[in-house]
Amino acid sequence: MKIRLFAYFVSALLIAFFPLELSGQAEHVLHGSENQKEKKFNPSEFILEHVSDSHEWHILTKKNGESVAIYLPVIVYNKKSGLQIFSSRKIAHGHEYKGFRLEEEGEYEGRIVSVNENGLIDKDNMPLDFSMTKTVVGMLAAALIGLWLFLSLARSYKKTGISYPKGIQKFLEPIVYFIRDEIVIPNIGYEKHEKFMPYLLSVFFFILINNIMGLIPFPPPFGANVTGNIAVTMSLALFTFTIIQINGTKNYWRHIFATPGVPFWLLPIMIPVEIIGMFSKPFALTVRLFANITAGHIIVMSLLALIFIFDSLAVAPVSIIFVIFMDCLELLVAFLQAYVFTLLSALFISLAVAEDHH
Repeated sequence: MKIRLFAYFVSALLIAFFPLELSGQAEHVLHGSENQKEKKFNPSEFILEHVSDSHEWHILTKKNGESVAIYLPVIVYNKKSGLQIFSSRKIAHGHEYKGFRLEEEGEYEGRIVSVNENGLIDKDNMPLDFSMTKTVVGMLAAALIGLWLFLSLARSYKKTGISYPKGIQKFLEPIVYFIRDEIVIPNIGYEKHEKFMPYLLSVFFFILINNIMGLIPFPPPFGANVTGNIAVTMSLALFTFTIIQINGTKNYWRHIFATPGVPFWLLPIMIPVEIIGMFSKPFALTVRLFANITAGHIIVMSLLALIFIFDSLAVAPVSIIFVIFMDCLELLVAFLQAYVFTLLSALFISLAVAEDHH
Protein backbone atom coordinates (compact mmCIF):
# COMPACT_ATOMS: atom_id res chain seq x y z
CA MET A 1 0.00 0.00 0.00
CA LYS A 2 2.82 2.41 0.91
CA ILE A 3 4.64 1.65 -2.34
CA ARG A 4 1.46 2.27 -4.33
CA LEU A 5 0.83 5.60 -2.59
CA PHE A 6 4.45 6.60 -3.23
CA ALA A 7 4.07 5.72 -6.93
CA TYR A 8 0.90 7.84 -7.14
CA PHE A 9 2.70 10.72 -5.42
CA VAL A 10 5.67 10.57 -7.83
CA SER A 11 3.32 10.37 -10.83
CA ALA A 12 1.39 13.41 -9.62
CA LEU A 13 4.62 15.36 -9.18
CA LEU A 14 5.77 14.40 -12.66
CA ILE A 15 2.48 15.50 -14.24
CA ALA A 16 2.39 18.72 -12.20
CA PHE A 17 5.99 19.86 -12.58
CA PHE A 18 7.02 18.56 -16.01
CA PRO A 19 5.08 21.18 -18.01
CA LEU A 20 6.15 23.89 -15.55
CA GLU A 21 9.84 23.00 -15.82
CA LEU A 22 9.79 22.75 -19.58
CA SER A 23 7.80 25.95 -20.03
CA GLY A 24 10.52 27.60 -17.96
CA GLN A 25 13.15 26.18 -20.34
CA ALA A 26 11.13 27.41 -23.31
CA GLU A 27 10.94 30.92 -21.87
CA HIS A 28 14.70 30.74 -21.26
CA VAL A 29 15.14 30.12 -24.99
CA LEU A 30 12.60 32.79 -25.91
CA HIS A 31 13.77 35.50 -23.51
CA GLY A 32 17.39 34.63 -22.90
CA SER A 33 18.78 37.50 -24.97
CA GLU A 34 18.50 41.24 -24.60
CA ASN A 35 16.15 41.37 -27.58
CA GLN A 36 13.84 38.87 -25.92
CA LYS A 37 10.59 40.18 -27.43
CA GLU A 38 11.91 40.15 -30.97
CA LYS A 39 13.50 36.72 -30.84
CA LYS A 40 11.41 33.88 -32.24
CA PHE A 41 11.11 30.52 -30.55
CA ASN A 42 13.87 28.17 -31.72
CA PRO A 43 12.81 24.51 -31.21
CA SER A 44 16.31 23.17 -31.96
CA GLU A 45 17.85 25.38 -29.28
CA PHE A 46 15.05 24.42 -26.87
CA ILE A 47 15.64 20.69 -27.39
CA LEU A 48 19.45 20.81 -27.40
CA GLU A 49 19.48 22.86 -24.20
CA HIS A 50 17.73 19.98 -22.46
CA VAL A 51 19.78 17.07 -23.85
CA SER A 52 23.22 18.73 -23.67
CA ASP A 53 25.45 19.14 -20.64
CA SER A 54 25.70 22.49 -18.88
CA HIS A 55 27.58 24.36 -16.15
CA GLU A 56 24.30 25.55 -14.63
CA TRP A 57 20.98 24.03 -13.64
CA HIS A 58 18.36 26.24 -15.24
CA ILE A 59 15.08 26.26 -13.30
CA LEU A 60 12.93 28.98 -14.88
CA THR A 61 12.98 32.36 -16.55
CA LYS A 62 11.05 35.32 -15.17
CA LYS A 63 8.90 37.54 -17.38
CA ASN A 64 11.58 40.20 -17.33
CA GLY A 65 14.03 37.73 -18.89
CA GLU A 66 16.00 37.10 -15.70
CA SER A 67 17.02 33.46 -15.34
CA VAL A 68 16.71 31.53 -12.10
CA ALA A 69 19.43 28.87 -12.08
CA ILE A 70 21.74 26.92 -9.81
CA TYR A 71 25.31 27.66 -10.89
CA LEU A 72 27.81 24.84 -10.48
CA PRO A 73 31.49 25.11 -9.46
CA VAL A 74 34.09 25.73 -12.16
CA ILE A 75 37.47 24.06 -11.54
CA VAL A 76 40.09 24.94 -14.16
CA TYR A 77 43.86 24.98 -14.44
CA ASN A 78 46.23 26.63 -16.90
CA LYS A 79 49.88 27.64 -16.85
CA LYS A 80 49.29 31.36 -16.34
CA SER A 81 46.55 31.39 -13.70
CA GLY A 82 47.19 28.05 -12.01
CA LEU A 83 44.27 26.30 -10.31
CA GLN A 84 41.11 28.41 -10.16
CA ILE A 85 37.81 27.54 -8.47
CA PHE A 86 34.76 29.80 -8.82
CA SER A 87 31.05 29.75 -9.60
CA SER A 88 29.92 29.36 -13.20
CA ARG A 89 27.79 32.48 -12.66
CA LYS A 90 31.01 34.47 -13.13
CA ILE A 91 31.38 33.32 -16.75
CA ALA A 92 27.70 32.95 -17.66
CA HIS A 93 26.31 34.77 -20.72
CA GLY A 94 29.72 35.40 -22.27
CA HIS A 95 31.34 37.16 -19.31
CA GLU A 96 35.07 36.85 -18.64
CA TYR A 97 36.52 36.10 -15.21
CA LYS A 98 40.18 35.71 -14.25
CA GLY A 99 41.13 35.11 -17.89
CA PHE A 100 38.45 32.46 -18.55
CA ARG A 101 35.27 32.51 -20.60
CA LEU A 102 32.52 30.02 -21.43
CA GLU A 103 32.13 30.05 -25.21
CA GLU A 104 28.54 30.17 -26.44
CA GLU A 105 29.20 29.70 -30.15
CA GLY A 106 31.87 28.74 -32.65
CA GLU A 107 34.50 26.02 -32.55
CA TYR A 108 34.69 25.94 -28.75
CA GLU A 109 30.95 26.21 -28.04
CA GLY A 110 30.11 24.96 -24.54
CA ARG A 111 33.78 24.85 -23.48
CA ILE A 112 35.67 27.02 -21.02
CA VAL A 113 38.60 28.71 -22.75
CA SER A 114 41.48 30.95 -21.72
CA VAL A 115 41.40 34.50 -23.08
CA ASN A 116 44.18 37.07 -23.41
CA GLU A 117 44.16 40.77 -22.57
CA ASN A 118 42.39 41.57 -25.85
CA GLY A 119 39.55 39.15 -25.12
CA LEU A 120 40.70 36.67 -27.77
CA ILE A 121 41.00 32.93 -27.20
CA ASP A 122 44.51 32.00 -26.07
CA LYS A 123 44.95 28.69 -27.88
CA ASP A 124 48.46 28.23 -26.48
CA ASN A 125 47.19 28.32 -22.90
CA MET A 126 43.97 26.29 -23.01
CA PRO A 127 42.84 25.18 -19.54
CA LEU A 128 42.38 21.72 -18.10
CA ASP A 129 38.71 21.62 -17.13
CA PHE A 130 37.66 19.65 -14.03
CA SER A 131 34.40 21.54 -13.57
CA MET A 132 31.23 20.18 -12.01
CA THR A 133 28.56 19.99 -14.72
CA LYS A 134 25.02 18.62 -14.67
CA THR A 135 26.30 15.25 -15.87
CA VAL A 136 28.95 15.05 -13.15
CA VAL A 137 26.46 15.97 -10.40
CA GLY A 138 23.96 13.47 -11.82
CA MET A 139 26.55 10.67 -11.79
CA LEU A 140 27.63 11.45 -8.23
CA ALA A 141 24.00 11.51 -7.10
CA ALA A 142 23.30 8.17 -8.82
CA ALA A 143 26.37 6.63 -7.19
CA LEU A 144 25.29 7.88 -3.74
CA ILE A 145 21.73 6.60 -4.26
CA GLY A 146 23.05 3.20 -5.36
CA LEU A 147 25.40 3.09 -2.38
CA TRP A 148 22.55 3.97 -0.02
CA LEU A 149 20.29 1.28 -1.54
CA PHE A 150 22.84 -1.51 -1.18
CA LEU A 151 24.04 -0.45 2.27
CA SER A 152 20.39 -0.49 3.33
CA LEU A 153 20.04 -3.95 1.81
CA ALA A 154 23.16 -5.14 3.66
CA ARG A 155 21.84 -3.78 6.97
CA SER A 156 18.49 -5.45 6.33
CA TYR A 157 20.17 -8.83 5.76
CA LYS A 158 22.30 -8.31 8.85
CA LYS A 159 19.20 -7.77 10.98
CA THR A 160 16.83 -10.36 9.50
CA GLY A 161 19.18 -12.84 7.80
CA ILE A 162 17.94 -14.88 4.85
CA SER A 163 14.27 -14.71 5.71
CA TYR A 164 11.06 -13.13 4.49
CA PRO A 165 12.19 -9.90 2.76
CA LYS A 166 11.30 -6.64 4.47
CA GLY A 167 11.67 -2.99 3.55
CA ILE A 168 14.20 -2.33 0.81
CA GLN A 169 14.74 -6.10 0.41
CA LYS A 170 11.33 -6.41 -1.22
CA PHE A 171 12.40 -4.02 -3.98
CA LEU A 172 16.04 -4.97 -4.56
CA GLU A 173 16.12 -8.72 -3.95
CA PRO A 174 13.98 -9.74 -6.98
CA ILE A 175 16.08 -7.50 -9.27
CA VAL A 176 19.37 -8.92 -7.96
CA TYR A 177 18.10 -12.49 -8.36
CA PHE A 178 16.82 -11.71 -11.85
CA ILE A 179 20.20 -10.36 -12.96
CA ARG A 180 22.00 -13.33 -11.45
CA ASP A 181 19.65 -16.11 -12.62
CA GLU A 182 18.50 -14.72 -15.98
CA ILE A 183 21.53 -12.77 -17.22
CA VAL A 184 24.81 -13.66 -15.55
CA ILE A 185 24.61 -17.42 -14.89
CA PRO A 186 23.06 -18.37 -18.29
CA ASN A 187 25.81 -16.44 -20.12
CA ILE A 188 28.93 -16.69 -17.98
CA GLY A 189 28.18 -19.93 -16.16
CA TYR A 190 27.69 -20.84 -12.52
CA GLU A 191 31.40 -21.46 -11.83
CA LYS A 192 32.53 -17.96 -12.84
CA HIS A 193 29.45 -15.81 -12.26
CA GLU A 194 30.41 -14.60 -8.76
CA LYS A 195 33.54 -12.89 -10.09
CA PHE A 196 31.56 -10.63 -12.44
CA MET A 197 28.34 -10.14 -10.44
CA PRO A 198 29.58 -7.01 -8.56
CA TYR A 199 30.41 -5.19 -11.80
CA LEU A 200 27.27 -6.24 -13.68
CA LEU A 201 25.03 -5.33 -10.73
CA SER A 202 26.79 -1.96 -10.38
CA VAL A 203 26.49 -1.07 -14.06
CA PHE A 204 22.82 -2.14 -14.16
CA PHE A 205 21.78 -0.01 -11.20
CA PHE A 206 23.99 2.92 -12.23
CA ILE A 207 22.33 3.07 -15.66
CA LEU A 208 18.85 2.45 -14.25
CA ILE A 209 19.10 5.15 -11.56
CA ASN A 210 20.49 7.69 -14.04
CA ASN A 211 17.78 6.85 -16.57
CA ILE A 212 15.02 7.35 -14.00
CA MET A 213 16.60 10.51 -12.60
CA GLY A 214 16.70 11.92 -16.14
CA LEU A 215 12.91 11.54 -16.38
CA ILE A 216 12.24 13.57 -13.23
CA PRO A 217 12.23 17.22 -14.30
CA PHE A 218 12.80 19.16 -11.10
CA PRO A 219 16.52 19.72 -10.40
CA PRO A 220 18.94 19.15 -8.86
CA PRO A 221 20.22 16.44 -9.12
CA PHE A 222 17.28 15.28 -11.24
CA GLY A 223 16.79 16.22 -14.86
CA ALA A 224 20.36 15.62 -16.02
CA ASN A 225 20.68 13.63 -19.25
CA VAL A 226 23.56 11.48 -17.94
CA THR A 227 23.13 8.35 -20.07
CA GLY A 228 22.37 10.58 -23.05
CA ASN A 229 25.96 11.83 -22.82
CA ILE A 230 28.14 9.78 -25.15
CA ALA A 231 31.22 10.31 -22.95
CA VAL A 232 29.42 8.53 -20.09
CA THR A 233 28.21 5.61 -22.21
CA MET A 234 31.68 5.29 -23.76
CA SER A 235 33.25 5.14 -20.28
CA LEU A 236 30.85 2.38 -19.23
CA ALA A 237 31.58 0.48 -22.43
CA LEU A 238 35.34 0.84 -21.83
CA PHE A 239 34.91 -0.69 -18.37
CA THR A 240 33.33 -3.74 -20.00
CA PHE A 241 36.04 -3.77 -22.69
CA THR A 242 38.83 -3.64 -20.05
CA ILE A 243 37.27 -6.48 -18.04
CA ILE A 244 37.06 -8.57 -21.23
CA GLN A 245 40.72 -8.02 -22.11
CA ILE A 246 41.99 -8.67 -18.58
CA ASN A 247 39.99 -11.86 -18.12
CA GLY A 248 40.32 -13.20 -21.66
CA THR A 249 41.52 -16.81 -21.75
CA LYS A 250 44.10 -18.32 -24.09
CA ASN A 251 41.20 -19.60 -26.15
CA TYR A 252 39.90 -16.04 -26.56
CA TRP A 253 43.23 -14.69 -27.82
CA ARG A 254 43.77 -17.74 -30.03
CA HIS A 255 40.46 -17.05 -31.81
CA ILE A 256 41.68 -13.51 -32.53
CA PHE A 257 45.25 -14.13 -33.67
CA ALA A 258 45.13 -17.77 -34.78
CA THR A 259 41.53 -18.63 -35.56
CA PRO A 260 41.09 -22.44 -35.45
CA GLY A 261 40.26 -24.04 -38.78
CA VAL A 262 41.39 -21.02 -40.83
CA PRO A 263 44.18 -21.63 -43.39
CA PHE A 264 47.47 -19.89 -42.63
CA TRP A 265 47.30 -17.77 -45.77
CA LEU A 266 43.94 -16.27 -44.65
CA LEU A 267 45.26 -15.06 -41.27
CA PRO A 268 46.43 -11.65 -42.63
CA ILE A 269 42.79 -11.01 -43.52
CA MET A 270 41.14 -12.65 -40.49
CA ILE A 271 43.31 -11.02 -37.81
CA PRO A 272 42.32 -7.42 -38.76
CA VAL A 273 38.68 -8.53 -39.00
CA GLU A 274 38.82 -10.07 -35.50
CA ILE A 275 40.55 -6.98 -34.07
CA ILE A 276 37.84 -4.75 -35.59
CA GLY A 277 35.24 -7.07 -34.06
CA MET A 278 36.96 -6.75 -30.68
CA PHE A 279 36.62 -2.94 -30.74
CA SER A 280 33.15 -2.95 -32.29
CA LYS A 281 31.67 -4.46 -29.11
CA PRO A 282 32.28 -1.41 -26.87
CA PHE A 283 31.28 0.83 -29.79
CA ALA A 284 27.93 -0.98 -30.02
CA LEU A 285 27.39 -0.64 -26.25
CA THR A 286 28.24 3.07 -26.40
CA VAL A 287 25.99 4.03 -29.30
CA ARG A 288 23.04 1.81 -28.33
CA LEU A 289 22.60 3.32 -24.87
CA PHE A 290 23.38 6.89 -25.94
CA ALA A 291 21.07 6.84 -28.99
CA ASN A 292 18.08 5.26 -27.28
CA ILE A 293 18.10 7.56 -24.26
CA THR A 294 18.78 10.71 -26.29
CA ALA A 295 16.06 9.85 -28.83
CA GLY A 296 13.48 9.50 -26.06
CA HIS A 297 14.35 12.91 -24.60
CA ILE A 298 14.27 14.54 -28.03
CA ILE A 299 10.79 13.12 -28.77
CA VAL A 300 9.41 14.37 -25.45
CA MET A 301 10.92 17.83 -25.92
CA SER A 302 9.68 17.99 -29.53
CA LEU A 303 6.12 17.28 -28.40
CA LEU A 304 6.34 20.04 -25.81
CA ALA A 305 7.88 22.41 -28.34
CA LEU A 306 4.66 22.17 -30.38
CA ILE A 307 2.93 24.34 -27.75
CA PHE A 308 5.39 27.17 -28.37
CA ILE A 309 5.66 26.63 -32.13
CA PHE A 310 1.89 27.06 -32.58
CA ASP A 311 1.83 29.63 -29.77
CA SER A 312 -1.56 28.34 -28.64
CA LEU A 313 -2.88 26.94 -25.38
CA ALA A 314 -5.31 24.82 -27.41
CA VAL A 315 -2.37 22.60 -28.42
CA ALA A 316 -1.21 22.19 -24.80
CA PRO A 317 -3.67 19.47 -23.61
CA VAL A 318 -2.94 17.24 -26.62
CA SER A 319 0.80 17.81 -26.30
CA ILE A 320 0.82 17.10 -22.56
CA ILE A 321 -1.20 13.87 -23.01
CA PHE A 322 1.32 12.61 -25.57
CA VAL A 323 4.19 13.67 -23.30
CA ILE A 324 2.76 11.70 -20.36
CA PHE A 325 2.33 8.69 -22.67
CA MET A 326 5.92 9.05 -23.87
CA ASP A 327 7.13 9.36 -20.26
CA CYS A 328 5.48 6.01 -19.48
CA LEU A 329 7.31 4.50 -22.45
CA GLU A 330 10.54 6.19 -21.33
CA LEU A 331 10.15 4.57 -17.91
CA LEU A 332 9.99 1.20 -19.66
CA VAL A 333 13.00 2.15 -21.80
CA ALA A 334 14.91 3.15 -18.64
CA PHE A 335 14.68 -0.44 -17.36
CA LEU A 336 15.07 -1.98 -20.81
CA GLN A 337 18.30 -0.16 -21.68
CA ALA A 338 19.86 -0.99 -18.30
CA TYR A 339 18.89 -4.63 -18.93
CA VAL A 340 20.25 -4.67 -22.52
CA PHE A 341 23.58 -3.08 -21.56
CA THR A 342 24.03 -5.59 -18.71
CA LEU A 343 22.98 -8.51 -20.90
CA LEU A 344 25.38 -7.59 -23.71
CA SER A 345 28.20 -6.99 -21.24
CA ALA A 346 27.61 -10.44 -19.73
CA LEU A 347 27.49 -11.97 -23.22
CA PHE A 348 30.75 -10.32 -24.34
CA ILE A 349 32.46 -11.34 -21.09
CA SER A 350 31.25 -14.92 -21.55
CA LEU A 351 32.88 -15.07 -25.01
CA ALA A 352 36.20 -14.02 -23.45
CA VAL A 353 36.18 -16.40 -20.46
CA ALA A 354 34.75 -19.46 -22.22
CA GLU A 355 37.02 -22.49 -22.20
CA ASP A 356 37.73 -24.55 -25.30
CA HIS A 357 35.76 -27.80 -24.95
CA HIS A 358 37.09 -29.38 -28.13
